[in-house]
Amino acid sequence: AVSACEKGEQWALAVQLVREMVDSRVECNTITCNAAVSACDKGRQSMRALQLFHEMVHSRVERDTITYSAAVSACVKDKKWAWALQLFRELADTRVQRDTITYS
Repeated sequence: AVSACEKGEQWALAVQLVREMVDSRVECNTITCNAAVSACDKGRQSMRALQLFHEMVHSRVERDTITYSAAVSACVKDKKWAWALQLFRELADTRVQRDTITYS
């Protein structure tokens, strides 16, 4: 359902579904969280994207190349250049593999 929200650019519903999963103690995984972060990116909701991005750490959900790319993209679209660069620097300190999209 969260992936469908991402494809349909329904960022608010994607965030709501992730919140409901957490509240119901349903395990969120990287794919689900990535879809929600990407939905926020597409909806130009950088603050929501960053909130989900950081909550992944607290929920012990692994962040991957897609997570970082979507969060950086959300910041760029919202003209939050410093945050985008901070995420990129943070990525360099992780074991997450960077790719062409991340560098874009």
